[in-house]
Amino acid sequence: MKFTITRDNLSNGLSALQGVVGHRTTLPILSNVLVRADDEGLELTATDLDVTITRRVPAAVSKKGSVTLPARKLYSLVRELDPSDIVFDVDEQCRCNLRVGPSYYKIHGLSHEEFPPLPKFKEERKVIVDQGKVLGMLKRTSYAASTDEARYVLNGINFSLRDHKLTFVATDGRRLALAEEEVDLPDGVQAEFTVPTKAVNELGHILAPVGQVEILSSENYAGFVLHGEGQPPTSLFTKLVDGNYPNYRQVIPSETKIRVQLPREEFLHALRRSEIMTSDKQNSVRLTFSKNTLVISANSAEVGEGEERMGINYDGQELSIAFNPRFLIHPLEALEGEDEIFFDLVDELAPGVIRIKGPFLYVVMPMRLS
Repeated sequence: MKFTITRDNLSNGLSALQGVVGHRTTLPILSNVLVRADDEGLELTATDLDVTITRRVPAAVSKKGSVTLPARKLYSLVRELDPSDIVFDVDEQCRCNLRVGPSYYKIHGLSHEEFPPLPKFKEERKVIVDQGKVLGMLKRTSYAASTDEARYVLNGINFSLRDHKLTFVATDGRRLALAEEEVDLPDGVQAEFTVPTKAVNELGHILAPVGQVEILSSENYAGFVLHGEGQPPTSLFTKLVDGNYPNYRQVIPSETKIRVQLPREEFLHALRRSEIMTSDKQNSVRLTFSKNTLVISANSAEVGEGEERMGINYDGQELSIAFNPRFLIHPLEALEGEDEIFFDLVDELAPGVIRIKGPFLYVVMPMRLS
């Protein structure tokens, strides 16, 4: 195998794979990147057996072939090289001779035959969506996923494809975020699966605001194939979370007694300031809605107390309700670009619901008032 590639193209390709390269693994092949040279250039692949990322980069291939090379060592070396063309020449013993200008290196690789194969998908189950839509939906939901390993089925985002809608849901049992977008679904295509948190994070890194993504799924895997003008073709494949996702619809309140329209930015900054006055033992803020006024107050024995006042359009009955401030700050940050939000409430014991004019909602459980 022999090819020539610019340092920047190779560095950018390897950079996209670093999140799934094994650090300390009992399988040496998982510390390597699969390098495949063909008529279209270079294809780079890395995996940790749960998540696999593949990226294509331009290269002048004079002899086709495949090899695996130590991913982190190769990336570290390439970043330190001068910005010029690099010539790779790999022999039958998987020894890679690398030349750039007056510099020369020999890197010991492993056979490509040891590298784990990619999952297979049925082409007719492919769904094409704008990358920008998927990226926005991930941003608006991923923060609500559980990190509790005892509740493994909640450790990710639930994807649902049905009724010409793509729905993302994440919950940790104390809050739930839901985002939807309309999509074109091929006839008869319906799917529901949960993508684990690590894959969600890696997907968020490689998605772009423009271009399209093909969403593929099988019984145990999901795939995301990214295309876009000026973007290097990139794919991510992931194992799915085992188990049935809970029926989240039943926790979404079916009625509301109070709906308050709030300026997102002002509400967010008031919560951030109030959170400073909380502690690990007393980590709640009290929201008191009265005539045309919202009072946000925090009080902790270790820190002190604080109070914020906002003018709002409200003339209903006075209501006090407490929340973990982080659980309100997260969705408000994710809704960047929205001027107003709607806060739906029933009473001090029922969940609160944050909505916008678009297809998004966020359910959050209140805390006990002290």
